[in-house]
Amino acid sequence: MNSSSTNPIMKNSRVNQLHFVLIPLMSPGHHIPMIDMARLLAQHGVFATIVTTPLNALRFNSTIQRASDSGLQIRLVSLHFPSTEAGLPDGCENMDNLPSRTLIKNFFIASSMLQKPFEDLLLGLQPPPSCIVSGKNLAWTVETSRKFRIPRVFFDGMGCFAFCCTNRLEISKVHERVVSDSESFVVPGIPHRIELTKRKLPENLNPGSPDLTAVRNNMRAAEVVADAILVNTFEDLEADYVKDYKMVKGNNVWCIGPVSASNKSNLDKIERGDETASIEVSQWLDLWEPCTVIYACLGSICGLKPWQLQELGLGLEASNRPFIWVIRGGEKSQGLENWILEDGFEERTKKKGLVIRGWAPQVLILSHPAIGGFLTHCGWNSTLEGIDAGVPLITCPLFAEQFLNESLAVEVLGIGVRVGVEAAVTWGLEERSGLVIKKEDVRTAIEKVTDDGEEAEERRKKARELGKMAKKAIEHGGSSYLNMDTFIQFVKQQNEINN
Repeated sequence: MNSSSTNPIMKNSRVNQLHFVLIPLMSPGHHIPMIDMARLLAQHGVFATIVTTPLNALRFNSTIQRASDSGLQIRLVSLHFPSTEAGLPDGCENMDNLPSRTLIKNFFIASSMLQKPFEDLLLGLQPPPSCIVSGKNLAWTVETSRKFRIPRVFFDGMGCFAFCCTNRLEISKVHERVVSDSESFVVPGIPHRIELTKRKLPENLNPGSPDLTAVRNNMRAAEVVADAILVNTFEDLEADYVKDYKMVKGNNVWCIGPVSASNKSNLDKIERGDETASIEVSQWLDLWEPCTVIYACLGSICGLKPWQLQELGLGLEASNRPFIWVIRGGEKSQGLENWILEDGFEERTKKKGLVIRGWAPQVLILSHPAIGGFLTHCGWNSTLEGIDAGVPLITCPLFAEQFLNESLAVEVLGIGVRVGVEAAVTWGLEERSGLVIKKEDVRTAIEKVTDDGEEAEERRKKARELGKMAKKAIEHGGSSYLNMDTFIQFVKQQNEINN
Protein backbone atom coordinates (compact mmCIF):
# COMPACT_ATOMS: atom_id res chain seq x y z
CA MET A 1 0.00 0.00 0.00
CA ASN A 2 1.29 3.44 -0.84
CA SER A 3 2.54 5.91 1.72
CA SER A 4 0.16 8.66 2.74
CA SER A 5 2.83 11.34 2.40
CA THR A 6 1.85 12.15 -1.18
CA ASN A 7 -1.64 13.22 -0.18
CA PRO A 8 -1.83 16.70 1.39
CA ILE A 9 -5.03 15.88 3.28
CA MET A 10 -3.21 13.08 5.07
CA LYS A 11 0.04 14.85 5.99
CA ASN A 12 0.80 14.85 9.71
CA SER A 13 -2.49 13.04 10.30
CA ARG A 14 -3.00 11.74 13.82
CA VAL A 15 -5.54 9.18 12.68
CA ASN A 16 -3.66 7.42 9.91
CA GLN A 17 -3.45 4.17 11.88
CA LEU A 18 -7.20 3.89 12.18
CA HIS A 19 -8.50 1.20 9.87
CA PHE A 20 -12.09 1.23 8.64
CA VAL A 21 -13.38 -2.00 7.09
CA LEU A 22 -16.42 -1.61 4.85
CA ILE A 23 -18.62 -4.50 3.75
CA PRO A 24 -21.65 -3.61 1.62
CA LEU A 25 -24.57 -5.75 0.65
CA MET A 26 -23.77 -7.19 -2.77
CA SER A 27 -26.07 -4.93 -4.78
CA PRO A 28 -25.22 -1.95 -7.03
CA GLY A 29 -27.23 0.49 -4.92
CA HIS A 30 -25.18 -0.49 -1.87
CA HIS A 31 -21.78 -1.08 -3.45
CA ILE A 32 -21.44 2.22 -5.26
CA PRO A 33 -21.99 4.60 -2.34
CA MET A 34 -19.78 2.41 -0.12
CA ILE A 35 -16.93 2.70 -2.63
CA ASP A 36 -17.39 6.48 -2.68
CA MET A 37 -17.50 6.54 1.13
CA ALA A 38 -14.30 4.51 1.40
CA ARG A 39 -12.48 7.05 -0.75
CA LEU A 40 -13.82 9.89 1.39
CA LEU A 41 -12.60 8.13 4.53
CA ALA A 42 -9.18 7.63 2.98
CA GLN A 43 -9.07 11.30 2.02
CA HIS A 44 -9.60 12.10 5.70
CA GLY A 45 -6.46 10.20 6.64
CA VAL A 46 -7.53 6.68 7.65
CA PHE A 47 -6.98 3.25 6.14
CA ALA A 48 -10.02 1.97 4.27
CA THR A 49 -10.57 -1.63 3.16
CA ILE A 50 -13.63 -2.58 1.11
CA VAL A 51 -14.61 -6.24 1.34
CA THR A 52 -16.56 -7.68 -1.55
CA THR A 53 -16.57 -10.75 -3.82
CA PRO A 54 -14.51 -11.53 -6.94
CA LEU A 55 -17.08 -10.68 -9.63
CA ASN A 56 -18.15 -7.51 -7.81
CA ALA A 57 -14.52 -6.48 -7.38
CA LEU A 58 -14.00 -6.48 -11.16
CA ARG A 59 -16.30 -3.47 -11.47
CA PHE A 60 -14.33 -1.37 -8.99
CA ASN A 61 -10.71 -2.57 -9.22
CA SER A 62 -9.52 0.27 -11.45
CA THR A 63 -11.20 2.94 -9.30
CA ILE A 64 -9.60 1.67 -6.10
CA GLN A 65 -6.22 1.09 -7.72
CA ARG A 66 -6.13 4.63 -9.07
CA ALA A 67 -7.08 6.01 -5.65
CA SER A 68 -4.30 3.95 -4.07
CA ASP A 69 -1.80 5.10 -6.69
CA SER A 70 -2.68 8.70 -5.82
CA GLY A 71 -1.53 8.10 -2.24
CA LEU A 72 -4.78 7.18 -0.53
CA GLN A 73 -4.56 4.26 1.89
CA ILE A 74 -7.35 2.21 0.39
CA ARG A 75 -7.72 -1.35 -0.88
CA LEU A 76 -10.24 -3.84 -2.15
CA VAL A 77 -10.32 -7.39 -0.77
CA SER A 78 -12.39 -10.26 -2.20
CA LEU A 79 -14.03 -13.15 -0.40
CA HIS A 80 -15.53 -16.19 -2.08
CA PHE A 81 -19.30 -15.79 -2.29
CA PRO A 82 -21.00 -19.13 -1.54
CA SER A 83 -23.62 -18.89 -4.25
CA THR A 84 -23.99 -22.57 -5.13
CA GLU A 85 -23.67 -23.58 -1.46
CA ALA A 86 -26.74 -21.44 -0.72
CA GLY A 87 -28.75 -22.71 -3.68
CA LEU A 88 -28.01 -19.83 -6.06
CA PRO A 89 -26.78 -20.15 -9.65
CA ASP A 90 -23.03 -20.35 -10.02
CA GLY A 91 -21.57 -16.84 -10.25
CA CYS A 92 -24.65 -15.13 -8.82
CA GLU A 93 -22.82 -12.68 -6.55
CA ASN A 94 -25.06 -9.64 -6.85
CA MET A 95 -28.75 -9.01 -6.26
CA ASP A 96 -29.18 -7.61 -9.76
CA ASN A 97 -28.26 -11.08 -11.06
CA LEU A 98 -30.97 -12.94 -9.17
CA PRO A 99 -33.15 -14.82 -11.65
CA SER A 100 -36.26 -14.64 -9.44
CA ARG A 101 -37.66 -13.19 -6.23
CA THR A 102 -37.90 -16.67 -4.73
CA LEU A 103 -34.09 -16.71 -4.42
CA ILE A 104 -33.81 -13.54 -2.31
CA LYS A 105 -33.79 -15.62 0.88
CA ASN A 106 -31.03 -17.78 -0.57
CA PHE A 107 -29.05 -14.64 -1.34
CA PHE A 108 -29.25 -13.48 2.26
CA ILE A 109 -28.30 -16.98 3.44
CA ALA A 110 -25.22 -16.80 1.20
CA SER A 111 -24.44 -13.32 2.57
CA SER A 112 -24.63 -14.63 6.15
CA MET A 113 -22.19 -17.41 5.24
CA LEU A 114 -19.57 -14.70 4.69
CA GLN A 115 -19.28 -14.17 8.46
CA LYS A 116 -16.59 -16.78 9.16
CA PRO A 117 -14.30 -15.87 6.21
CA PHE A 118 -14.82 -12.19 7.00
CA GLU A 119 -13.73 -12.73 10.61
CA ASP A 120 -10.72 -14.74 9.44
CA LEU A 121 -9.81 -11.81 7.20
CA LEU A 122 -10.09 -9.32 10.08
CA LEU A 123 -7.67 -11.40 12.16
CA GLY A 124 -4.93 -10.89 9.58
CA LEU A 125 -5.50 -7.26 8.63
CA GLN A 126 -2.83 -4.66 9.27
CA PRO A 127 -3.30 -2.18 10.77
CA PRO A 128 -5.84 -4.02 12.96
CA PRO A 129 -9.44 -3.07 12.18
CA SER A 130 -10.82 -0.13 14.14
CA CYS A 131 -14.36 -0.20 12.88
CA ILE A 132 -16.79 -2.15 10.68
CA VAL A 133 -19.04 -0.18 8.36
CA SER A 134 -21.70 -2.50 7.01
CA GLY A 135 -24.84 -2.30 5.00
CA LYS A 136 -27.78 -2.51 7.39
CA ASN A 137 -28.82 -5.66 5.52
CA LEU A 138 -25.87 -7.64 6.96
CA ALA A 139 -27.14 -8.27 10.48
CA TRP A 140 -24.37 -10.74 11.37
CA THR A 141 -21.78 -7.94 11.48
CA VAL A 142 -23.20 -7.02 14.91
CA GLU A 143 -21.86 -10.27 16.37
CA THR A 144 -18.54 -9.84 14.55
CA SER A 145 -17.99 -6.34 15.90
CA ARG A 146 -18.57 -7.60 19.44
CA LYS A 147 -16.06 -10.41 18.99
CA PHE A 148 -13.42 -7.91 17.87
CA ARG A 149 -14.44 -5.21 20.37
CA ILE A 150 -14.71 -2.56 17.70
CA PRO A 151 -17.62 -0.27 16.75
CA ARG A 152 -20.11 -1.48 14.19
CA VAL A 153 -21.54 1.30 12.07
CA PHE A 154 -24.38 0.78 9.67
CA PHE A 155 -24.65 2.72 6.45
CA ASP A 156 -28.22 3.77 5.78
CA GLY A 157 -29.16 3.66 2.11
CA MET A 158 -32.27 5.81 2.65
CA GLY A 159 -32.56 9.54 3.21
CA CYS A 160 -33.84 11.03 6.46
CA PHE A 161 -37.14 12.19 4.95
CA ALA A 162 -38.09 8.67 3.82
CA PHE A 163 -37.16 7.25 7.22
CA CYS A 164 -39.20 9.86 9.08
CA CYS A 165 -42.28 9.24 6.93
CA THR A 166 -41.97 5.48 7.43
CA ASN A 167 -41.42 5.88 11.17
CA ARG A 168 -44.48 8.11 11.56
CA LEU A 169 -46.63 5.60 9.70
CA GLU A 170 -45.34 2.68 11.77
CA ILE A 171 -46.24 4.56 14.96
CA SER A 172 -49.57 6.06 13.89
CA LYS A 173 -50.76 3.21 11.65
CA VAL A 174 -52.89 5.79 9.83
CA HIS A 175 -52.49 3.84 6.61
CA GLU A 176 -54.15 0.81 8.20
CA ARG A 177 -57.34 2.79 8.85
CA VAL A 178 -58.09 3.74 5.24
CA VAL A 179 -60.70 1.62 3.49
CA SER A 180 -59.24 1.18 0.02
CA ASP A 181 -55.75 0.99 -1.45
CA SER A 182 -56.42 4.12 -3.51
CA GLU A 183 -57.77 6.30 -0.65
CA SER A 184 -55.30 9.02 0.27
CA PHE A 185 -54.08 9.82 3.78
CA VAL A 186 -51.67 12.41 5.21
CA VAL A 187 -48.43 11.38 6.91
CA PRO A 188 -48.84 12.74 10.46
CA GLY A 189 -46.36 14.71 12.54
CA ILE A 190 -43.95 15.96 9.87
CA PRO A 191 -43.27 19.55 8.74
CA HIS A 192 -44.72 19.14 5.23
CA ARG A 193 -48.11 17.92 4.05
CA ILE A 194 -47.45 14.61 2.32
CA GLU A 195 -50.35 12.61 0.92
CA LEU A 196 -49.92 8.93 0.08
CA THR A 197 -52.00 5.87 -0.65
CA LYS A 198 -51.45 2.30 0.48
CA ARG A 199 -50.57 1.41 -3.11
CA LYS A 200 -47.47 3.62 -2.88
CA LEU A 201 -46.08 2.31 0.42
CA PRO A 202 -42.85 0.33 0.83
CA GLU A 203 -43.22 -3.42 1.24
CA ASN A 204 -42.38 -3.29 4.96
CA LEU A 205 -45.62 -1.30 5.47
CA ASN A 206 -47.63 -3.60 3.23
CA PRO A 207 -49.11 -6.67 4.96
CA GLY A 208 -49.58 -8.24 1.53
CA SER A 209 -45.86 -9.03 1.14
CA PRO A 210 -44.98 -11.41 4.01
CA ASP A 211 -42.40 -13.54 2.20
CA LEU A 212 -39.44 -11.44 3.36
CA THR A 213 -40.66 -10.61 6.87
CA ALA A 214 -37.89 -12.59 8.59
CA VAL A 215 -35.19 -10.88 6.52
CA ARG A 216 -36.59 -7.44 7.33
CA ASN A 217 -36.89 -8.27 11.06
CA ASN A 218 -33.23 -9.29 11.21
CA MET A 219 -32.22 -6.02 9.56
CA ARG A 220 -34.31 -4.00 12.00
CA ALA A 221 -32.82 -5.78 15.02
CA ALA A 222 -29.29 -5.14 13.78
CA GLU A 223 -30.10 -1.51 13.07
CA VAL A 224 -31.27 -0.90 16.64
CA VAL A 225 -27.93 -1.98 18.20
CA ALA A 226 -25.64 -0.04 15.85
CA ASP A 227 -22.92 2.00 17.55
CA ALA A 228 -23.32 4.74 14.95
CA ILE A 229 -25.11 5.48 11.70
CA LEU A 230 -23.82 7.08 8.51
CA VAL A 231 -26.41 8.59 6.19
CA ASN A 232 -25.79 9.47 2.56
CA THR A 233 -27.40 12.91 2.68
CA PHE A 234 -26.43 16.44 3.66
CA GLU A 235 -27.95 18.55 6.38
CA ASP A 236 -29.07 21.47 4.23
CA LEU A 237 -31.06 19.15 1.97
CA GLU A 238 -33.48 17.84 4.60
CA ALA A 239 -32.61 19.71 7.80
CA ASP A 240 -35.93 19.17 9.62
CA TYR A 241 -35.83 15.48 8.89
CA VAL A 242 -32.19 15.05 9.90
CA LYS A 243 -33.16 16.52 13.28
CA ASP A 244 -36.11 14.13 13.54
CA TYR A 245 -33.95 11.17 12.49
CA LYS A 246 -31.50 11.92 15.31
CA MET A 247 -34.31 12.23 17.83
CA VAL A 248 -35.33 8.67 16.97
CA LYS A 249 -31.90 7.10 16.44
CA GLY A 250 -29.73 9.00 18.90
CA ASN A 251 -26.85 11.43 18.55
CA ASN A 252 -24.33 9.12 16.89
CA VAL A 253 -25.72 9.87 13.44
CA TRP A 254 -23.61 11.61 10.82
CA CYS A 255 -24.74 12.88 7.42
CA ILE A 256 -21.71 12.54 5.15
CA GLY A 257 -23.17 12.88 1.65
CA PRO A 258 -23.71 13.15 -1.12
CA VAL A 259 -20.86 10.67 -1.41
CA SER A 260 -21.19 10.70 -5.23
CA ALA A 261 -19.87 14.28 -5.15
CA SER A 262 -16.46 12.82 -4.34
CA ASN A 263 -16.20 11.94 -8.05
CA LYS A 264 -14.78 15.26 -9.19
CA SER A 265 -12.70 14.38 -12.24
CA ASN A 266 -14.05 12.98 -15.49
CA LEU A 267 -11.92 9.89 -14.94
CA ASP A 268 -13.59 9.32 -11.56
CA LYS A 269 -16.98 9.58 -13.26
CA ILE A 270 -16.00 7.40 -16.21
CA GLU A 271 -14.81 4.61 -13.92
CA ARG A 272 -18.28 4.36 -12.34
CA GLY A 273 -19.50 2.99 -15.68
CA ASP A 274 -18.22 1.27 -18.79
CA GLU A 275 -15.28 3.25 -20.18
CA THR A 276 -16.16 2.68 -23.84
CA ALA A 277 -19.75 3.77 -23.24
CA SER A 278 -18.49 6.80 -21.30
CA ILE A 279 -16.45 8.08 -24.22
CA GLU A 280 -19.30 7.47 -26.67
CA VAL A 281 -21.92 9.18 -24.55
CA SER A 282 -19.69 12.19 -23.81
CA GLN A 283 -19.11 12.76 -27.51
CA TRP A 284 -22.84 12.40 -28.20
CA LEU A 285 -23.77 14.88 -25.46
CA ASP A 286 -21.30 17.42 -26.81
CA LEU A 287 -23.52 17.74 -29.88
CA TRP A 288 -26.42 19.27 -27.94
CA GLU A 289 -27.19 22.69 -26.48
CA PRO A 290 -27.16 23.13 -22.67
CA CYS A 291 -30.15 21.84 -20.71
CA THR A 292 -31.85 20.14 -23.68
CA VAL A 293 -31.27 16.40 -23.19
CA ILE A 294 -33.43 14.11 -21.04
CA TYR A 295 -31.59 11.29 -19.30
CA ALA A 296 -33.85 8.32 -18.47
CA CYS A 297 -32.75 5.45 -16.23
CA LEU A 298 -34.93 3.32 -13.96
CA GLY A 299 -32.11 1.71 -11.98
CA SER A 300 -30.04 -1.44 -12.01
CA ILE A 301 -32.75 -3.81 -10.76
CA CYS A 302 -35.72 -2.50 -12.72
CA GLY A 303 -37.77 -5.56 -13.64
CA LEU A 304 -40.61 -3.90 -15.56
CA LYS A 305 -41.85 -5.99 -18.44
CA PRO A 306 -41.32 -4.95 -22.09
CA TRP A 307 -44.94 -3.87 -22.55
CA GLN A 308 -44.46 -1.41 -19.68
CA LEU A 309 -41.02 -0.14 -20.65
CA GLN A 310 -41.97 0.47 -24.27
CA GLU A 311 -44.37 3.16 -23.01
CA LEU A 312 -41.37 4.93 -21.53
CA GLY A 313 -39.50 4.75 -24.83
CA LEU A 314 -42.50 5.99 -26.80
CA GLY A 315 -42.99 8.83 -24.32
CA LEU A 316 -39.37 9.90 -24.74
CA GLU A 317 -39.87 9.87 -28.50
CA ALA A 318 -43.16 11.79 -28.30
CA SER A 319 -41.56 14.55 -26.21
CA ASN A 320 -39.52 15.52 -29.25
CA ARG A 321 -36.53 16.21 -26.98
CA PRO A 322 -33.10 14.62 -27.36
CA PHE A 323 -32.74 11.76 -24.89
CA ILE A 324 -30.53 9.05 -23.46
CA TRP A 325 -32.38 5.91 -22.43
CA VAL A 326 -30.60 3.30 -20.28
CA ILE A 327 -31.99 -0.24 -20.42
CA ARG A 328 -30.78 -3.39 -18.73
CA GLY A 329 -28.49 -5.49 -20.84
CA GLY A 330 -28.44 -9.23 -21.31
CA GLU A 331 -31.12 -11.90 -21.19
CA LYS A 332 -33.50 -9.96 -18.90
CA SER A 333 -33.95 -7.30 -21.57
CA GLN A 334 -34.45 -9.66 -24.50
CA GLY A 335 -38.16 -8.93 -24.77
CA LEU A 336 -37.54 -5.18 -24.81
CA GLU A 337 -34.75 -5.63 -27.35
CA ASN A 338 -37.16 -7.56 -29.58
CA TRP A 339 -39.65 -4.71 -29.40
CA ILE A 340 -36.98 -2.09 -30.14
CA LEU A 341 -35.96 -4.03 -33.24
CA GLU A 342 -39.45 -4.93 -34.47
CA ASP A 343 -40.85 -1.45 -33.84
CA GLY A 344 -37.83 0.22 -35.43
CA PHE A 345 -37.55 2.46 -32.36
CA GLU A 346 -33.77 2.86 -32.30
CA GLU A 347 -33.51 3.43 -36.04
CA ARG A 348 -36.41 5.87 -35.98
CA THR A 349 -34.99 7.96 -33.11
CA LYS A 350 -31.28 7.74 -33.92
CA LYS A 351 -31.00 11.46 -34.78
CA LYS A 352 -32.09 12.55 -31.33
CA GLY A 353 -31.90 9.48 -29.11
CA LEU A 354 -29.18 7.25 -27.67
CA VAL A 355 -29.95 3.86 -26.11
CA ILE A 356 -27.37 2.55 -23.62
CA ARG A 357 -27.46 -1.12 -22.64
CA GLY A 358 -26.28 -2.27 -19.25
CA TRP A 359 -24.13 -0.15 -16.97
CA ALA A 360 -24.19 3.58 -17.70
CA PRO A 361 -21.78 6.28 -16.46
CA GLN A 362 -24.62 8.06 -14.67
CA VAL A 363 -22.63 10.66 -12.71
CA LEU A 364 -20.71 11.59 -15.86
CA ILE A 365 -23.92 11.95 -17.86
CA LEU A 366 -25.75 13.99 -15.23
CA SER A 367 -22.83 16.38 -14.86
CA HIS A 368 -22.79 17.22 -18.58
CA PRO A 369 -24.15 20.72 -19.38
CA ALA A 370 -26.47 19.27 -22.06
CA ILE A 371 -28.63 17.44 -19.50
CA GLY A 372 -31.90 19.25 -18.83
CA GLY A 373 -33.80 16.64 -16.83
CA PHE A 374 -33.38 13.25 -15.19
CA LEU A 375 -36.21 10.73 -15.53
CA THR A 376 -35.55 8.50 -12.54
CA HIS A 377 -37.06 5.69 -10.47
CA CYS A 378 -36.21 7.79 -7.38
CA GLY A 379 -33.85 5.31 -5.79
CA TRP A 380 -31.96 7.28 -3.16
CA ASN A 381 -28.57 7.07 -4.91
CA SER A 382 -30.03 8.31 -8.18
CA THR A 383 -32.07 11.01 -6.45
CA LEU A 384 -28.96 12.34 -4.73
CA GLU A 385 -26.90 12.12 -7.91
CA GLY A 386 -29.52 14.18 -9.73
CA ILE A 387 -29.56 16.72 -6.90
CA ASP A 388 -25.76 16.93 -6.87
CA ALA A 389 -25.81 17.54 -10.64
CA GLY A 390 -28.31 20.36 -10.18
CA VAL A 391 -30.89 19.03 -12.66
CA PRO A 392 -34.69 18.78 -12.28
CA LEU A 393 -36.14 15.32 -11.71
CA ILE A 394 -38.91 13.59 -13.65
CA THR A 395 -40.11 11.12 -11.07
CA CYS A 396 -41.12 7.56 -11.93
CA PRO A 397 -40.97 5.56 -8.66
CA LEU A 398 -41.43 1.80 -8.74
CA PHE A 399 -41.04 0.22 -5.28
CA ALA A 400 -39.40 0.38 -1.83
CA GLU A 401 -39.20 3.96 -0.47
CA GLN A 402 -39.11 5.48 -3.95
CA PHE A 403 -42.56 7.10 -3.70
CA LEU A 404 -41.37 8.85 -0.54
CA ASN A 405 -38.29 10.13 -2.37
CA GLU A 406 -40.64 11.37 -5.08
CA SER A 407 -42.58 13.36 -2.48
CA LEU A 408 -39.31 14.86 -1.22
CA ALA A 409 -38.37 15.98 -4.73
CA VAL A 410 -41.80 17.31 -5.69
CA GLU A 411 -43.46 18.64 -2.52
CA VAL A 412 -40.51 19.46 -0.25
CA LEU A 413 -37.69 20.53 -2.56
CA GLY A 414 -39.73 21.72 -5.53
CA ILE A 415 -37.38 20.21 -8.13
CA GLY A 416 -39.50 17.36 -9.51
CA VAL A 417 -42.42 16.61 -11.81
CA ARG A 418 -44.35 13.36 -11.51
CA VAL A 419 -44.78 10.97 -14.43
CA GLY A 420 -47.89 9.82 -12.59
CA VAL A 421 -47.18 6.30 -11.36
CA GLU A 422 -49.98 5.53 -8.91
CA ALA A 423 -49.05 2.11 -7.55
CA ALA A 424 -45.84 0.39 -6.56
CA VAL A 425 -44.81 -2.77 -8.33
CA THR A 426 -43.54 -5.65 -6.23
CA TRP A 427 -39.91 -6.34 -7.05
CA GLY A 428 -39.71 -9.74 -8.70
CA LEU A 429 -43.45 -9.85 -9.37
CA GLU A 430 -43.68 -7.05 -11.91
CA GLU A 431 -45.73 -9.16 -14.33
CA ARG A 432 -48.67 -8.87 -11.92
CA SER A 433 -48.75 -5.08 -12.22
CA GLY A 434 -50.96 -3.16 -14.57
CA LEU A 435 -49.66 -0.47 -16.87
CA VAL A 436 -47.74 1.76 -14.46
CA ILE A 437 -46.13 4.07 -17.06
CA LYS A 438 -48.10 5.70 -19.87
CA LYS A 439 -46.61 7.27 -22.96
CA GLU A 440 -48.65 10.47 -22.74
CA ASP A 441 -47.80 10.95 -19.07
CA VAL A 442 -44.08 10.65 -19.84
CA ARG A 443 -44.36 13.19 -22.64
CA THR A 444 -46.34 15.65 -20.48
CA ALA A 445 -43.88 15.43 -17.57
CA ILE A 446 -40.90 16.04 -19.85
CA GLU A 447 -42.62 19.06 -21.38
CA LYS A 448 -43.30 20.51 -17.92
CA VAL A 449 -39.63 20.19 -16.98
CA THR A 450 -38.22 21.60 -20.20
CA ASP A 451 -40.65 24.37 -21.14
CA ASP A 452 -39.82 28.09 -20.94
CA GLY A 453 -42.47 29.01 -18.38
CA GLU A 454 -41.95 30.65 -15.01
CA GLU A 455 -42.73 27.49 -13.06
CA ALA A 456 -40.17 25.42 -14.98
CA GLU A 457 -37.52 28.11 -14.61
CA GLU A 458 -38.11 28.28 -10.86
CA ARG A 459 -37.73 24.50 -10.70
CA ARG A 460 -34.44 24.67 -12.60
CA LYS A 461 -33.21 27.48 -10.32
CA LYS A 462 -33.95 25.44 -7.19
CA ALA A 463 -32.18 22.42 -8.68
CA ARG A 464 -29.07 24.47 -9.48
CA GLU A 465 -29.00 25.93 -5.96
CA LEU A 466 -29.26 22.48 -4.39
CA GLY A 467 -26.45 21.24 -6.64
CA LYS A 468 -24.17 23.99 -5.33
CA MET A 469 -25.13 23.19 -1.74
CA ALA A 470 -24.44 19.48 -2.30
CA LYS A 471 -20.91 20.11 -3.55
CA LYS A 472 -20.20 22.58 -0.77
CA ALA A 473 -21.27 20.04 1.87
CA ILE A 474 -18.41 17.60 1.19
CA GLU A 475 -15.75 20.22 0.48
CA HIS A 476 -13.28 21.29 3.17
CA GLY A 477 -15.27 22.98 5.93
CA GLY A 478 -18.66 21.82 4.62
CA SER A 479 -21.18 20.11 6.91
CA SER A 480 -20.58 16.61 5.57
CA TYR A 481 -16.80 17.11 5.61
CA LEU A 482 -16.92 18.15 9.27
CA ASN A 483 -19.29 15.30 10.09
CA MET A 484 -16.83 12.83 8.61
CA ASP A 485 -14.07 14.23 10.82
CA THR A 486 -16.31 14.00 13.89
CA PHE A 487 -17.25 10.42 13.02
CA ILE A 488 -13.59 9.43 12.69
CA GLN A 489 -12.84 10.95 16.09
CA PHE A 490 -15.77 9.00 17.56
CA VAL A 491 -14.29 5.74 16.26
CA LYS A 492 -10.88 6.70 17.65
CA GLN A 493 -12.36 7.36 21.09
CA GLN A 494 -14.29 4.09 21.06
CA ASN A 495 -11.13 2.16 20.26
CA GLU A 496 -9.28 3.86 23.10
CA ILE A 497 -12.12 2.94 25.50
CA ASN A 498 -12.34 -0.68 24.32
CA ASN A 499 -8.60 -1.30 24.25
